[in-house]
Amino acid sequence: MSSTIEQQVFKKRRFVPARMTAYGFAKKGRCYTYEKDFMDGDFHAVVTVSQKGEVSGTVIDRMNEEAYAPLRQQVHEGAYAHKVQCAYQALLEQIADVCCETVLFASDQANRLTDRILETYDVKPDFPWAQQQYQSYGAFRHADSGKWFALLMNVKWDVLLKNGDQTTVDIVNLKIDPERGAALRAQPGIYPGYHMNHKNWISVVLDGTIADDVVMASVADSYRLTKKK
Repeated sequence: MSSTIEQQVFKKRRFVPARMTAYGFAKKGRCYTYEKDFMDGDFHAVVTVSQKGEVSGTVIDRMNEEAYAPLRQQVHEGAYAHKVQCAYQALLEQIADVCCETVLFASDQANRLTDRILETYDVKPDFPWAQQQYQSYGAFRHADSGKWFALLMNVKWDVLLKNGDQTTVDIVNLKIDPERGAALRAQPGIYPGYHMNHKNWISVVLDGTIADDVVMASVADSYRLTKKK
């Protein structure tokens, strides 16, 4: 499983309803829908945004009024299907630029956690890695020592589950008391620390599996355990 075009474009975007309406989205029930012809009218895009902000899209080939199947297929550079994919992505990026605001992290829970850490510890994340793959990794550090007590990352499910799933999820790495490690890792949504010592660190998935208050309790433990001695 891999990310869709829509997931890639709107990964760190949050829709603003007033902007959507002004742009041309129509509210239908709990969803917003936008329709537009592109590529000189040869194709018709239908973009739907759910109440949770999840985006789905359909591209109709006007020649036969059917969904354009190659849109979701891997195609070679220069192929006609590649041009359609690029044109559709450009349309989505325009929607994102006009109708959305940018957030630091992909998931709502990760952004809520960021706000809670700022309120509690007066700490904002920094993004120390230059490599594109890691540019979105946010480190929360102690002001006195510079040591980080939380590291927020967007990773593929496969690195946690070893199941081949290429879709991504936000996680936060936190330090723990080793004596509590086994009990913590037995809970759904908690895994051995990604790229860290499994005895001393855990990775907590930020997809709503674990309540914000519970995650913050683990943040508090990590903050205490990483303080300057």
